[in-house]
Amino acid sequence: MNEQSRRPRQQGKPYRRPKKDPVRMLAFDALRAVDERDAYANLVLPPLLRKAREKGDFDGRDAALATELVYGTLRRQGTYDAVISACVDRPLREVDPPVLDVLSLGAHQLLGTRIPTHAAVSASVELARVVLGDGRAKFVNAVLRKIAQHDLDGWIEQVAPPYDEDPEDHLAVVHSHPRWIVSALWDSLGGGRAGIEDLLEADNERPEVTLVARPGRSTADEILGALGDENALPGRWSPYAVRLSEGGEPGAIDAVREGRAGVQDEGSQLVALALANAPLDGPDKAWLDGCAGPGGKAAMLAGLAAQRGALLLASEKQPHRAGLVAKALAGNPGPYQVIAADGTRPPWRPGTFDRVLMDVPCTGLGALRRRPEARWRRRPDDLDGFAPLQRGLLRTALDSVRVGGVVGYATCSPHLAETRAVVDDVLKQHGGGSSAELLDARPLFPGVPALGDGPDVQLWPHLHGTDAMYLALIRRTA
Repeated sequence: MNEQSRRPRQQGKPYRRPKKDPVRMLAFDALRAVDERDAYANLVLPPLLRKAREKGDFDGRDAALATELVYGTLRRQGTYDAVISACVDRPLREVDPPVLDVLSLGAHQLLGTRIPTHAAVSASVELARVVLGDGRAKFVNAVLRKIAQHDLDGWIEQVAPPYDEDPEDHLAVVHSHPRWIVSALWDSLGGGRAGIEDLLEADNERPEVTLVARPGRSTADEILGALGDENALPGRWSPYAVRLSEGGEPGAIDAVREGRAGVQDEGSQLVALALANAPLDGPDKAWLDGCAGPGGKAAMLAGLAAQRGALLLASEKQPHRAGLVAKALAGNPGPYQVIAADGTRPPWRPGTFDRVLMDVPCTGLGALRRRPEARWRRRPDDLDGFAPLQRGLLRTALDSVRVGGVVGYATCSPHLAETRAVVDDVLKQHGGGSSAELLDARPLFPGVPALGDGPDVQLWPHLHGTDAMYLALIRRTA
């Protein structure tokens, strides 16, 4: 008998192997990908869910819970960080990121879902045992038990500064946005506390999945007829939009699989429609989408152009994104061409086009409800990086359109530095012997309320149920 076998068995509970919970394991893997690889959840999560279904690990309810855990944790990360920070004995930056992900998942289950407290804590500790080990699982257990002592409102009273003392910091903690973004959105929106709170709350809500019936290839009525009243609703504003009910799967729809329809926010549809319907002086035969990737607006414009016998040129700088554009336009009934080209150094001649859309690269602050992790990645300095490109692309657009033609400057950001400041600067400084004037875009959004004083249009999640798309329409006059 060896020495090990002669030792008396230690008293206490026998060791129990941790049990893997496939839902929470998947949620943890998605959060790690977002953190480690700067991935986006909307790109990471679908293949993880598909693989889990193929393995037989998931049913529909499991997929819904995993999706809620990932997106809910990312949306409320700022609030949960403040709560966790109040429950640990070290600066949050000194907590290992995988540990913080487990704690954040646990905090969301405790404070943001109806999962019972004991189940939220035990499931999170089991996850910690699997992915972190027993030692750090004890730390997770201790922290989550502290968090469980209060509900979300109770914690906000403790960790958020009073509104009267610091309105922006209060809103940043309560609504889980970086302070600088709260300030920027408030400046763009204007008004008092109620409006900005409504906007920030809308950013934290799960957005609807909206489809576009691509003109000339399908109709909203066709899609609605295929889905039925229980599974879909017409769009609020766009005649080509269909809103899926919760849990609807776009890939199961024939028109989507065949490329005759696609997933596209209603705000993006409205921007494309407004440009297509803007009044022109003269012919209407050549259209340009100068920043066409990944192809949603280009596909819509191509269909609308085809109905008038016009050609669409879709240009995208990145070759792989140009490939996505070509895929989106495949099967369009009218003439079109897709090229990979730098919009600031275009290969086409000046004055070639009757209509030009420039949906420029931006911070994406208008789509935070769809990409909640973007709010934590963006920095104020990013605005300086985008500014020269945005102005350069708008100058190209004005050079590319003929006299009497119309340019649409669009961006999925409501930040004034990316919207009105760009338009104002370019119109003041635009050279080359041409001049331009702003058009009132509001009449080209029929039925859409709360469009402001114009002449440009800013859409809002809390007012219109869309991403915060911006559009300025500009006619070249000389």
